[in-house]
Amino acid sequence: MAKDGEKMERTDRIAGEIQKEISDIIRNSIKDPRIPQMVSVTGVKVTKDLRYAKVYISIYGSDEEKKNAMTALKGAAGFVRREIGQRIQLRYTPEIIFEADDSIERGMHISKLIEETLHSDKERRD
Repeated sequence: MAKDGEKMERTDRIAGEIQKEISDIIRNSIKDPRIPQMVSVTGVKVTKDLRYAKVYISIYGSDEEKKNAMTALKGAAGFVRREIGQRIQLRYTPEIIFEADDSIERGMHISKLIEETLHSDKERRD
């Protein structure tokens, strides 16, 4: 049983390291004009066998900007994988899979709705 926990802890550590490095790579190494400044790596999930790393990306901008940025990132996945291979010493460098993450936007939308509800509720009481 301890073995499974150790393995999970190891993949979590590796995922954290990959997340940090990919954030740096996107910010400083990818020179694609389709990728805006407001891009965040919100999470990384690595498979147990370390063959795949699903990278969750949050992009601030219009739907068109998000689509273009995701296209650019998916096109740069091979470059990102090579960079990860050079920066992190692993037996096998995982294949990078970029996924859009709109949880930050959903959270902001929900906060706005709560704020509006509280405001209208306060107006009704006054």
